[in-house]
Amino acid sequence: QVQLVESGGGLVQPGGSLRLSCAASGIIFSIYDMGWYRQAPGKQRELVPNINSSRITNYEDSVKGRFTISRDNAKNTVYLQMNSLKPEDTAVYYCNAHRGVGRATLDFWGQGTQVTVSS
Repeated sequence: QVQLVESGGGLVQPGGSLRLSCAASGIIFSIYDMGWYRQAPGKQRELVPNINSSRITNYEDSVKGRFTISRDNAKNTVYLQMNSLKPEDTAVYYCNAHRGVGRATLDFWGQGTQVTVSS
């Protein structure tokens, strides 16, 4: 059974920092591309950053220079360090594990963790 368990969300003031973690089980973690998505009320879910199995990263423009994604394959965990947080970063953040298998894709999701940026 595949499980992705996020932690680290919470309430933070503008300009503050949070570190999200996502612990994976039930998959060969090192071969999966890992990503963090977020969904704000009334908006579509969007990819924030991802990191592939070769540790190549990709960031959405609004978080470049503020967020850093990393992975520890020995711990089956992916992290999202979020600095200089803004109110518009408020959303539920979801961890995703993705892998292409031929023409098919495998996607697994965590349950989400709430991040609220407010004074």
